Amino acid sequence: MIKKHEIYKKDKWNMMTVEVQGRYIVLREISDQWGEETHTFMSRPALMHWAQNRFPKDDFEGREDEWRQMMAAFKQV
Repeated sequence: MIKKHEIYKKDKWNMMTVEVQGRYIVLREISDQWGEETHTFMSRPALMHWAQNRFPKDDFEGREDEWRQMMAAFKQV
C-alpha cells in the first residue's frame, strides 16, 4: 500500500509530495522553475537530513512558521 503525504502545495506547478512505498520513501518536488525532481530515500532520517539541507531555517527569516509547518509535515511521513 502506498501512503501519500502532501508537504506543501501552492498550486499545480509548485508542490511537494512524499509517498511511502514499502521500505522506500519517494519524494516528488514539482516547481515551475525546475520541473519535476524525484528523490528516493531508504529511511526517514535520510529524508529529514535532505529536508533540513534543502530548506535551511536561515532562508525562512521572517517566515519561521512556514518553515516549522514544513518540517512538521516531513516528520509526519
